[in-house]
Amino acid sequence: MINTIHRLVTSASAAVFATAAVADPLEIGAALPAVSQKNQDDQLVDFSDGAKKTGYLFVYFYPKADTPGCTKQACSLRDAYAKLTEIGVSVYGVSSDKVAEQKVFKAKYKLPFDLLADHDKSVILAFGVPTTLGFSSRQAFLFKDGKLVWRDLSASTAEQAADVLKFLKAD
Repeated sequence: MINTIHRLVTSASAAVFATAAVADPLEIGAALPAVSQKNQDDQLVDFSDGAKKTGYLFVYFYPKADTPGCTKQACSLRDAYAKLTEIGVSVYGVSSDKVAEQKVFKAKYKLPFDLLADHDKSVILAFGVPTTLGFSSRQAFLFKDGKLVWRDLSASTAEQAADVLKFLKAD
């Protein structure tokens, strides 16, 4: 009986603290994954539509809406949004939060871009973003004409916009 309880506790602990098995992150040159997800307004957003509107599509992943690091990351992109859109960049933020949580986060910080509620983690999986305790890692991907041209697998918080703008200036 004690051995059975010990095995159950050990298994449960390992499951809680393990990083979920996901595909490898997208490599430079990879095609934009053909995925869609609901945004903060409960409307389906198709990534391929975003790529068609402009030459660039920037998709960033964050662990949890309205937490300190995630707020800094989102606000850095909000503050640089005019510069990003001037050079043809569409922006999507993605986390495993629910639609209602994304809506509150977007409104509270006046974010001008869609936040996708990837509660089923289909987008997270398609991009190969690792998760811990159900939360995605902070990563960012920039596509040009549907192909990955830049990625940041340990994305910054306050410097997220500066990092992508630096790449775009050099490109």
